[in-house]
Amino acid sequence: MDVLADALLGGATPEEIERHELPGEYLAAHLRAEDIHMFGGAEDKDVRKSLHVGPVPMPEIAPDEVVVAVMASSINYNTVWSAMFEPLPTFTFLKKYAREGGFATRHDRPYQVVGSDAAGVVVKTGAGVRRWRTGDHVVVSCVQVDDQEAATHGDGMLGVGQRAWGFETNFGGLAHYAVVRASQLLDKPAHLTWEEAASTMLTAVTSYRMLVSDKGARIKQGDIVLIWGAAGGLGSFAVQMVKNAGGIPVGVVGSERKAQLLRKLGCDVVIDRREIGVDDGAPGPEETIERGKRLGRAIRAAVGEDPHVVFDYVGRATFGISVFVVRRGGTVVTCGSSTGYQHTYDNRYLWMNLKRIVGSHGANLQEQSECNRLFRLGLLTPVLSAVHPLADVGEAARTVQLNRHVGKVGVLCMAPEGGLGVTDPELRARIGAQNLNPLRELPAEAAV
Repeated sequence: MDVLADALLGGATPEEIERHELPGEYLAAHLRAEDIHMFGGAEDKDVRKSLHVGPVPMPEIAPDEVVVAVMASSINYNTVWSAMFEPLPTFTFLKKYAREGGFATRHDRPYQVVGSDAAGVVVKTGAGVRRWRTGDHVVVSCVQVDDQEAATHGDGMLGVGQRAWGFETNFGGLAHYAVVRASQLLDKPAHLTWEEAASTMLTAVTSYRMLVSDKGARIKQGDIVLIWGAAGGLGSFAVQMVKNAGGIPVGVVGSERKAQLLRKLGCDVVIDRREIGVDDGAPGPEETIERGKRLGRAIRAAVGEDPHVVFDYVGRATFGISVFVVRRGGTVVTCGSSTGYQHTYDNRYLWMNLKRIVGSHGANLQEQSECNRLFRLGLLTPVLSAVHPLADVGEAARTVQLNRHVGKVGVLCMAPEGGLGVTDPELRARIGAQNLNPLRELPAEAAV
C-alpha cells in the first residue's frame, strides 16, 4: 500500500486526501503486449496465464477525468476476451485510440490495465471536472463517450467515440486506482458494500437498456420474457427487472444448481436447456426448428403462451431458436454472442410473423442513472456469488471463462476485506442482508 491508500483506509477526510500526492505507480491486473501470441495453437486459452498482477505507472489525468481509489471491482466476460486476446488483441483498440492524439496517446502502452467495473473513492479531479469532489463514494460505468460529438447528445451509445472502459481503453478497474472520465461516475448506493456496488454497473445497466429502455424491448406488465443464461450476471438482473415490471420471467439454465439459484431470485419458470437438447454448438436448420418446438411446448405448458420477448446474449447456439420461439409480433433483443458471432435463423419466421430483432450495447448515462437509482432504492439487489482478492484475479476470471459461476464474481482491490463501505446501515437493515446476497450460499464451482 502507498501513503494515499493508507490514509484512505484509515478514514482520512476529503481535505486530508487532497494533501496527498498520487503514487508514482500502483498495483493492477494487466495484460502484456508481448504475450498476444502466447495462445497460438492452444486448445485451452487459460486466462490465468495471461493476467498479471503487479505495479504499473500512474498516468497523467486529462482535465475531464478523475482518479478513483478502487475498493472493489468484478469480472466481466470482456476481461476474459481481453485475456484470451480474442477475437483480436485489445492492444489493437489502444493503438487506434492513441492515434486521436492528445491525452489519448497515453492508452498505447506495452500493458493494459483491464476491468470494466469499479466502486471506490474519488481521490483526484481534473481541472474541468465540476460535479464530483475528492472523497465522493462512486460507482464507475464502463461506458466512455465523447461529449463533444453530436450523436452522443441524442444517445451516448450511438457516438463513434463510445468505448468500453477497461476493454477498449487502458487504466481499467481491476486495480488499486483507475482513471475514468467524470461522465462515467454515479453515486454509490449507500447501503451496499464496496464489492456489492462494484458488481452491478456493467451487467445491470446492459440488461436495463435491453429490457426496460425505449431503446430496447420496452417490457410491460404481463410480458412473458425468455431469458437465456438466466443464472449469469446479465440474466440474474434480467430476472429481477422482469419481475419488477410485472412480467413473467422464463429462465433457461444448464444445471440443477443454477435452477435452484433462479428459484431463489423468484424466477417463475425455470427450464434446463439439456432437456430441450441445447448445447454450445451451432445447430443445423432442422435441429434449430426441432429445439424451438420443444422449448415452445415447455413454455406453453408452464404459462400457456409464447414469449413476448427473448433476451439472448448466448449467440450462435440459441439465436435461431430465439427467432423461432418468440411470438408473432414479438422481440428478440441481443447484446452479445458468447457461443459465436455468426448466427443462422430461418427468416420466414421473422418476416411472416412480424417479429423484431433489436441490437443493444451497454447503456447511455441516463439509462445508467435510472438503473442505479433502482439499486439505491433497494428495488434491485446485487447477485454476487463469490469474491476474490486482487492477487487471485486470474482464478476469478478463469471461473467466468469456464462458466462455472453464478451471478457475478467480485474482486477486492484496495479494500482489505469484504463488508466495508456501507454508509446507510439503516436501509441495509430494512432490506435485510440476506435479501441483498441471495446467491452467496451457492459458491462458484472450482476452476480447473
